[in-house]
Amino acid sequence: MKLQRLILQRIILGSIALSLGHLAWAQSAPGGEHWVATWAASPQQPRVAPAPAAGAAQPASALAAPGAPRPGQHFENQTIRMIVRTSIGGRRVRVQFSNAFGAAPLVLGAAHIAARAKESEIVPATDRALTFSGKPSATIPAGAQIVSDAVDLDVTPLGDLAVSVFFPSDTGTPTTHATGLHSTYISKEGNFIAQPALADAATTQSWYFLSSVDVLAPAATGLIVAYGDSITDGATSTVDTDHSWPSLLAARLVKAGTANLAVANQGISGNRILRDGTGVNALARFDRDVLSQEGVKWLMILEGINDIGQGTRDPVTADELIAAQRQLIERAHMHGIKVIGCTLTPYKGAAYYSDEGEAKRVALNNWILTSGAYDATVDFDAATKDPNDPKQIRPDFNIRDHLHPNDAGYQAMADAINLSIFK
Repeated sequence: MKLQRLILQRIILGSIALSLGHLAWAQSAPGGEHWVATWAASPQQPRVAPAPAAGAAQPASALAAPGAPRPGQHFENQTIRMIVRTSIGGRRVRVQFSNAFGAAPLVLGAAHIAARAKESEIVPATDRALTFSGKPSATIPAGAQIVSDAVDLDVTPLGDLAVSVFFPSDTGTPTTHATGLHSTYISKEGNFIAQPALADAATTQSWYFLSSVDVLAPAATGLIVAYGDSITDGATSTVDTDHSWPSLLAARLVKAGTANLAVANQGISGNRILRDGTGVNALARFDRDVLSQEGVKWLMILEGINDIGQGTRDPVTADELIAAQRQLIERAHMHGIKVIGCTLTPYKGAAYYSDEGEAKRVALNNWILTSGAYDATVDFDAATKDPNDPKQIRPDFNIRDHLHPNDAGYQAMADAINLSIFK
């Protein structure tokens, strides 16, 4: 009996070892595919901004069509159609939704994805109903995220996708990405999710509950995460033109024939590294917005100017900012992610400029370029500074506030990135 048991144990162990061997081979087999985010946006807690002073320009994130819902407004018995721009293509797609900042469970009554034709109109032949664990609807607990089942859809690089969601019951204050800079269409009451276009829809320029769109891509495909504040978010780029520097980087990669690198913009306008501002601080959101992204291989960091600019009431030192960036680098390296340090752009003339802050910016930029802590660097400062006054942004790049670049400035930033870094 002992001999029989011993033989049986060896047979079982051998079978397990063989199965594991087959599994390991399958996972590393040449030509295998994996999921990569072709688009993503950082979830953030909604914040209703105070009304601007008379005659003051509104921030880009506040612009919306007349009568559009205010940031933070609840949705109930409504359909929302959100437009996202892809970076790479694929033959299968899935969508992730976030209730990260919700106070209660969120009910998704139905969700669809399709290629966009124009405005709120989709290409009907591409319309796909999404399911969640095989079911047409889902409930996302407060603080949680959910991923849809995959569907077949030919996703083109640099194309527009429309993600439509029907919310049958009160959503509560939504988890958003405020500075979407793409038109989002919000229906009147009713489920119009399968309609080719949403008639008489209100529009905003925010995304709601939508956190990423992933495509099934070849094994060599990877993701570049652009991590930062409003300058990365593209806050002052022209709406519906995809002129943030991460979007323009994605376009450069496609033009260069680099089909194996996606770009996800994880900037949040108003964000800071060390303190919560608009969105939780960059150290706190790192796991969700960087490490959890599908297929991430590269991380580009452009952040710290809001920490510096708000230093009069909440001071930070250059050494503290350097230490925080070292933490981001180390944590990325722990997960096999290479990190690119980007110098902070000039800001003399901005409302929160100070000579003391400028000294911190220069110190941080010098460290980024000379410390060797980063795997590579990009000198956005050199690409955007005024040659006649290096403390300020070039006049032809200045949108209005001496801090944020216009479309030409964003193009200069994207053009300053040496694509050979990613080889």
